[in-house]
Amino acid sequence: MSKLHLVFGGRVNDPTGLDFDDKSLDVVGIFPDYASAEKAWRGAAQRTVDDAEMKYVIVHLHRLLEPDLDPSA
Repeated sequence: MSKLHLVFGGRVNDPTGLDFDDKSLDVVGIFPDYASAEKAWRGAAQRTVDDAEMKYVIVHLHRLLEPDLDPSA
């Protein structure tokens, strides 16, 4: 199975948290590996670097789809 990664972001109430405003969600995309997801994440985060209320994250979809798999595999 590929190790899929989701990159998304949006406006947050608290920059230290993950409470996203539903109206501002920006789905950057789903990527086949961490390296390409990180590249997309850096690009999206860099575009909003001056806005402290904008945050982008990488979600490891493969861990959600098969949580019992060994993460080191």
